[in-house]
Amino acid sequence: MSPDDPPRARRPRYKGTHPRRFVEKYKELAPEQHASELEKVMARGHTPAGTHRSIMVDEILAVLDPKPGEVALDATLGYGGHTRELLPRLLPGGRLFGVDVDPLELPLTEARLRALGFGEDVLTVRRMNFAGLPRLKAESGGFDLVLADLGVSSMQIDNPARGFTWKAEGPLDLRLNPQRGRSAAALLASLDEQALADLLVENSDEPYAAAIAREVHGQAIRTTRDLAERVRAALRAEGLEDEETKKALQRTFQALRIAVNDELTVLDQFLSLLPGVLNPGGRVAILTFHSGEDRRVKKAFQQGLREGLYAEVAAEPQRASAEERRANPRSTSAKLRWARLPRG
Repeated sequence: MSPDDPPRARRPRYKGTHPRRFVEKYKELAPEQHASELEKVMARGHTPAGTHRSIMVDEILAVLDPKPGEVALDATLGYGGHTRELLPRLLPGGRLFGVDVDPLELPLTEARLRALGFGEDVLTVRRMNFAGLPRLKAESGGFDLVLADLGVSSMQIDNPARGFTWKAEGPLDLRLNPQRGRSAAALLASLDEQALADLLVENSDEPYAAAIAREVHGQAIRTTRDLAERVRAALRAEGLEDEETKKALQRTFQALRIAVNDELTVLDQFLSLLPGVLNPGGRVAILTFHSGEDRRVKKAFQQGLREGLYAEVAAEPQRASAEERRANPRSTSAKLRWARLPRG
């Protein structure tokens, strides 16, 4: 190396034999350079840092039954895993529109998909939420199949800077689009004790909502660790085991994420617009991850069936196979519901 060459960037240092912090997992965060490392991580039943393992891919493909020449919508593009499987089945002659609200992850996902050879003639990417569906219909001519995966992507959860997880220190943010709205910390500061308890029940069916709200209300909560410590303190007073405390932490963060992003209102809007953007015979598949989402999808599909908007809907939700749940524990809570329009 000559004196004029720039110094080589050093990888993050970490203690022990395996990196624990997100920024230290340099092999997982450079999957194109360390494919074998990612395979080892997945073989252990984990999701490599900064990536996402798509859930119930085979079941979704069976429900949506994509065919060459059809037009598809991935309404929650995320890491792009489902889109990667759908697009080849739409070719030749078909195309897919992928939308997402996350301004940080969307450009990365688009770059990955473009690198796989999906050009603008077959893949259109937009940063938008469900309210823009009518505009997309005008641009696409309507959709033959629509997918919505309502779960938060693993790359959002894994990055402590996004504030989605209680497992690592970070700002208590939880916004899917960090450029809009208020953070979870700001929301907590605005709620009285009863309002916080009600939010925990409504958004995550939290059985210890009253105890958590009593402990959290009035405290200076600015980071994920601040909130996690308060939740743990509340549940120690209830005499709970570690596993139940872990579940309560997951439910608490979920409830705040749903509130911060107004996810249930957005979902209701999506469900109301959906029949109007589907072509005759169009199919829709929705993955939900908690009871509040699933109830809304179930009721909307059943109402649409009664009103003749849908010709057929799922009688019961499908769940991930036992094999998939073992390989990817984040699939355990997933429920898949589907609906189909009349063929006209």
